[in-house]
Amino acid sequence: MSDSGKDLPRLGEIGLQNFAPYLMNRIMGRYNASLRDELAKMGLTTPKMRSLAVLSVIDGLLISELAVYAVVEKSTLSRALDKLEEEGLVRRQTDPNDSRATRIFITEAGRAAFDRLWPTMAASYERMFRGISREERAAFIVVLQKILQNVRQHPF
Repeated sequence: MSDSGKDLPRLGEIGLQNFAPYLMNRIMGRYNASLRDELAKMGLTTPKMRSLAVLSVIDGLLISELAVYAVVEKSTLSRALDKLEEEGLVRRQTDPNDSRATRIFITEAGRAAFDRLWPTMAASYERMFRGISREERAAFIVVLQKILQNVRQHPF
């Protein structure tokens, strides 16, 4: 294979149904769509939900870290955090080691909001794996972790 990509198959030769990025985007688009109604009922958006989800597992992240984990652009995340803070779902705290940095913490109200959303998220997640054995699911997760390792730009 050359660096110019001339020896690589073209998308038409691979086909959309065999092109992993296309499939991953379709899957995540459907997953997010399956949550949209429940999010709207709770006054949440996808960036707000992702932030609460991440903070429910890893609390006290720097804003830049949260942006990576939540897969949200920093400007979008900033607006989402403003709203979450106004709603009492998160709180900001200056990092004790760096007064220029801010850490984000989920509040009890934020944890309760996420706990109300979790059953919908879990049901949608289980639906994605319908007809797929536990062994296939575990192998798929391992492959996804390896792909993330190959493409990530951060140490986490």
